[in-house]
Amino acid sequence: MPATRFTLTLAALLLAQSAAHAQQTTIKIATLSPLSGSIGNLGTQVRNGTDLAIREAAPDFAKLGLKLQLVAFDDQADPATGTAAARKIAADRQILAVIGALNSGVTIPASAALQSSHVVMVNSGSTANQVTDRGLKNINRIVPRDDAQGPAGASFIRTTLKAKKVYVLNDKTAYGEGLATEVERSLKVGGVKVLANEGTEEKADFSSVIAKIKLQKPDAIYFGGVYNQVGVFLRQLRGAGVTAPVVGGDGLDSGELMQIAGTGATNVYFTTTAAPVESLPAARTFAAAYRKAFGVAPQGFAMFGYDAARVALRGVLSAAKAAGKAPTRQQVETAVRSGTYTGLLSGTVAFNSVGDRRAANLYVMNITNGRAKLSTTVSVKAPVK
Repeated sequence: MPATRFTLTLAALLLAQSAAHAQQTTIKIATLSPLSGSIGNLGTQVRNGTDLAIREAAPDFAKLGLKLQLVAFDDQADPATGTAAARKIAADRQILAVIGALNSGVTIPASAALQSSHVVMVNSGSTANQVTDRGLKNINRIVPRDDAQGPAGASFIRTTLKAKKVYVLNDKTAYGEGLATEVERSLKVGGVKVLANEGTEEKADFSSVIAKIKLQKPDAIYFGGVYNQVGVFLRQLRGAGVTAPVVGGDGLDSGELMQIAGTGATNVYFTTTAAPVESLPAARTFAAAYRKAFGVAPQGFAMFGYDAARVALRGVLSAAKAAGKAPTRQQVETAVRSGTYTGLLSGTVAFNSVGDRRAANLYVMNITNGRAKLSTTVSVKAPVK
């Protein structure tokens, strides 16, 4: 082939590729989670899980001339910061779905701020009943509610630990108070004496709380809170000689709990919506891909962030196929709520009329001598709505 003709052919090919690229429509998927601060570890897992799901889904979207892009927002686990981020999301018309938020206290106002814009949220970590009880069309979650997780924790305390007297603590957040309230209610129904349901925002010195606990001598302690606070509490509690089992919710599901608690990380149990990765055979491929992409092993919140993102992406793709182009936010909102999603790491996901997952598993983890292992699995269902 003459050099001139080769040059022209190559130029034409490059021009065609450039034109095809230019014709692609960008669709953005946002994450809303704490990427900094005391629980940035959990929020980073959600972002990374979403990132991996987007990478895997990109070829399917490219076939429709659609390019996927991740936009990560740091809500700092703060409702005001999260709501401000939600307003930025609403203003960017290319964002069609949000994975998040992590904290119920952020998810509730952020989803309200996005409601009028029809930006769909698929949540992988917020358990407060109020998240879905408001009946918003744009919020869905793949994890069980407090009124499922709380009773599961209470049942474990009553039937497995055989506790007769329980001291309940909460961190004064929507998440912690919600869990503690459900645990208290279920324990009382089961005939267990609740010595207190005390709220505390303390992060450094639990001596006054521990003094009351030592005086009351509970058979078990329930703490509705997050690992950074509970870890300090555990270290000081065991240092004070209190050996009673401590039970919590999925806010304790972080490897950093053991680092913070030190030798206090023993005889601890927590219910979690995210199964340990090693307990799910289907998660092995995901774990390998995650480690390759981010250089660390995934934890439960990464896996559920990944599953939530896959739900959102399948909803967007379904709406795009039906529209024959980039779908509207309202089309995505409808598609996500009405879909049934099989083949996920956490099983099949389908939502009821308010966006709760119809059926899911809760996992009870046991921490002994700084090591966490699966204790038991509990199947739960959402309220019929």
